[in-house]
Amino acid sequence: MLATLKQLPSQRAAWAVLAASAWLLVAAALYFQYGMGLEPCVKCIYQRVAIMAIGTVALVPLVAPRSRMTQWLGTLGWLTAAVWGYLIAAEHVALQNSTNAFFMVCDTFPNFPSFMPLHEWFPGVFGAPGLCGDIDWQFAGLSMPGWMQIIFAVYSVTAILVAVTLVWATLSRTTAK
Repeated sequence: MLATLKQLPSQRAAWAVLAASAWLLVAAALYFQYGMGLEPCVKCIYQRVAIMAIGTVALVPLVAPRSRMTQWLGTLGWLTAAVWGYLIAAEHVALQNSTNAFFMVCDTFPNFPSFMPLHEWFPGVFGAPGLCGDIDWQFAGLSMPGWMQIIFAVYSVTAILVAVTLVWATLSRTTAK
């Protein structure tokens, strides 16, 4: 079991599953937006970008899964995006659950860098006409950002486990020499 876990970061299929899971979540978000008519807010868009980042960085080790450098780039990018997404989702949940939402405001437009205004280039994907405090959808008592918080937590813990296996594989390779 431990040997299998140690080999997981060097398997193309593992990175393909990570990328596919992230891009399926993006597809689900677009379905919620266009199929169900739920308008995303700025925090929803930031969470969408975090999921897209996870899906994109998973492609790096997918190209060269045996390279330790691509494994580390993929894992660190994945962990960074997952933690960032978790923090945004937690902020979003706090805003939705606030008793006085007047003091917890959300931006009107996404604050992307000036050299990359995604909301202007692709408004159908990155535009944010919704309001952050609205709860338009719930499942099992959790709103969309509540579920995203769980998803980002799973992504974060899994990325940490992969990082631990990478360290373990590196140390075992060093001691074997």
